[in-house]
Amino acid sequence: MAENLTEVLTGAGVLAVAIGFAAYAGLAGTVGRTGGSYPLHASFRSVDGVSVGTEVRMAGVKIGAVTGLALNPKTYLADTSFTVKDGIEIPDDSTVLISSEGLMGGNFVEIQPGGSPTNYAAGAEIEDTQGAVGLIQLLLKFVGKAASGDGAKDQPAGGAESAP
Repeated sequence: MAENLTEVLTGAGVLAVAIGFAAYAGLAGTVGRTGGSYPLHASFRSVDGVSVGTEVRMAGVKIGAVTGLALNPKTYLADTSFTVKDGIEIPDDSTVLISSEGLMGGNFVEIQPGGSPTNYAAGAEIEDTQGAVGLIQLLLKFVGKAASGDGAKDQPAGGAESAP
């Protein structure tokens, strides 16, 4: 009888801890979701590594999320919709680009703010964009540049070649 009581109490304890974790996870998911957001749009040549839900960042801080991706059949560009938290104003000369978290990290949408005194209104189209650059493309460009001899030549400190 004592063994059954121990098992029941242990099971109740485990269940209580599981409910506590579930409640904590539910509350943690809502923390930071204060206020609303407004939509903006941009078109990119390439959105590799970006999908709905991808973070939108400014200065490394998450300020929104991608809400839609679609191919524009007329321009063959990727039309992207995203949100920005209310209270964060984006100058109308800002640049939006697809950035990478590192060599093996994922991509995110980055907003580099401009210096204009006027800001984008909700639903505006940001014209100045830069699409994703693939790692393979970047490496091929670097290797091609090195192979063509565009790099700096080895010269002594004075800049002139010394005679033997």
